[in-house]
Amino acid sequence: MRTYRQDAKTLELPWPFTGRSEELERVRAASAGGRPGIVVTGPAGHGKTRLITEAVRGLDHVRVTGTPEARDLPLAAFAHLLPDTVSLHRAVRALSGVRVLVVDDAQLLDETSAALVHQLAVHGRTRLIVAAADGAPAPGAVSRLWTGELLPRLPLGPLPPEDTARLLAGAALEPLTVRRLHQACRGDLRLLRDLLTALTEPTPVPGPALTGAGAPSRVPGAVFTGAGVPTSASREAFAGAGVSASAPGVAALGPSDGLTLLPGAGLAGRGVSVSAPGTGPAGSGVPVSAPGAALGPSASPVPLPGTGPVGTGRLESVAGTGEWAWRGPLPVTPAVRERLAPALERSGPGERDILDRLAFAEPLPLPLDELDELDDGDLEALERLEADGLIDIGEQGAVTLAHPLHGTALRAAAGRLRARRLGRAAPAYGPALDAERRTLVRQMERLDVRPVHTPVGEWLVAHGIPLPARYAEVRARFARLRGEVREAAAWAREGLRPAPRDGGCRGELRLAEGCPDEPAGPDDVHARYTAVRLGEPGRATGRLPAGSVLARHADALARGDGPALDRAAEALAERGFTLYAAEAYAQAARRHRDPSAARRSRTRAVALARRCQGASTPALAGLVLGELTARQRQIVTLAAAGLSNREIAEKLTLSVRTVGNHLYSAYTRLGTADRSALPWLLDTPDRETA
Repeated sequence: MRTYRQDAKTLELPWPFTGRSEELERVRAASAGGRPGIVVTGPAGHGKTRLITEAVRGLDHVRVTGTPEARDLPLAAFAHLLPDTVSLHRAVRALSGVRVLVVDDAQLLDETSAALVHQLAVHGRTRLIVAAADGAPAPGAVSRLWTGELLPRLPLGPLPPEDTARLLAGAALEPLTVRRLHQACRGDLRLLRDLLTALTEPTPVPGPALTGAGAPSRVPGAVFTGAGVPTSASREAFAGAGVSASAPGVAALGPSDGLTLLPGAGLAGRGVSVSAPGTGPAGSGVPVSAPGAALGPSASPVPLPGTGPVGTGRLESVAGTGEWAWRGPLPVTPAVRERLAPALERSGPGERDILDRLAFAEPLPLPLDELDELDDGDLEALERLEADGLIDIGEQGAVTLAHPLHGTALRAAAGRLRARRLGRAAPAYGPALDAERRTLVRQMERLDVRPVHTPVGEWLVAHGIPLPARYAEVRARFARLRGEVREAAAWAREGLRPAPRDGGCRGELRLAEGCPDEPAGPDDVHARYTAVRLGEPGRATGRLPAGSVLARHADALARGDGPALDRAAEALAERGFTLYAAEAYAQAARRHRDPSAARRSRTRAVALARRCQGASTPALAGLVLGELTARQRQIVTLAAAGLSNREIAEKLTLSVRTVGNHLYSAYTRLGTADRSALPWLLDTPDRETA
């Protein structure tokens, strides 16, 4: 597996525009001549402004922005475009010559400015590109832009996980960290930026002033062993990433010093072993199973009662990969506090008590039957919290906090006595992990690898607590079958941390890294299915489960039936086999007789392959280069390597316009309009193998 190490601090803003190719094309089309414009809506921080900025780049346009401070001042947003005193009618006439008007934060416009935007939309001479945040009250004239069908509306959803991964590629983060950031931010790119900044910039170690769950604890007589003691080289690496060399879990203390750590965050897996009374000799490499530290591979990790992982997380180097992992609690930055206000500021009777109990129960849910002792007032509080979206209640009555950030802040805000009372019963993670593992195994046996809710394993990994190797092996296999090859490798490494010689995790790691000679058992249906993936369905005849989606794929490929391969690919994608589906679509593209059908299959193959974390297989290699001219192949290859049109033109002694024309023609043949999809269409050397 090929990885690239890059200093996490080099991810400077503004970040490169990533993903959203369809939305970008819609906004660009709306700003073209003959169109009235468009309204882009979505939650704050989802990238509305960045999308519009990218869409109007190079266009002659004027921009106005609504602000909270000027919301009561008539025409304040247009002050730089209009005279000091002007009527609404004269303002419409004055702006009628503007070809493209960008209106940002339209929900914050004053009523007169909102009416002016509405009148411009009615007159239709100015193309309007409007951004408005969901969940905030907007002037009626703004909301009538789309409810009155004056302008089409484009709801902007969260950035998909694969695009978040591409956005963070420059930070060299390991995939479990990328997934954790994506889940914590829920599409809020501003929060993502703030969290990454907090993780990569040094901050003081929490002092004794912290109380409750945030108070650091000291393990008497602890000593450092193994790879956790930073050498000068490792200190430079941490310093280069913006991580303080004196951060918890990183700094080496003197022989007489104890070890200061964040309770519950654990030490094992950070290359640090601890020797404390009754836990084994120093230097043995055996993690401590005492409360508040980490557990051995066979034990159930139990944090210190009354405490929880809170404080400031840090990026840590992942040995042998050149990547960085976030282990530990969420850093509570000002941006995080802003988003925590709905939970921290609850003052209704019983509401805060319920939220605190759920926070200290994490990562396990709190069954409703444990809340039976609540009186009518508390039950009403539970209903209010659910109605406000602060808690989730599952079908089986399990209650959890709705947002992953809330638990950390609630535990940090609890006083010491309250933390000890609520956290007195040490949670037992073992049964929950076994239940998650059995669920994953059952799904794989059913040839169904659609996402499964597995909060306990993900929570333990996020906080640096070692996992049983059996669980990690199953997680790695599940991720690999989904086509998430880098995540599969990361899960396998998690299992090897407490059990470096575990054969199952070692095998999954080799498979995720694309080792072709990794042995597989004769009963492994996916090993037999490999022949189909390699384009040799005859070798799998009669060896796949009858009537299964894998058997249907083999049959369609044996018959060379393009439409049947498309149907098999669709069925594979529905069951979560993203990489298998991409390969089936790629095979269909080569067997369709209709060029348009071949392009559709190719486009679908590209879209699915982009979600497979760089996996490269024979079915996907060099998918469409044969359809391009020699010059187009040359230009497309350089573009896939990351060169701009100008750089390609200089390299090939062509004009920039000629390069653009060749790329446009190539995009048409490739069935894509997204430059970032080119590496997935080519067999480029910087991709993973699987």
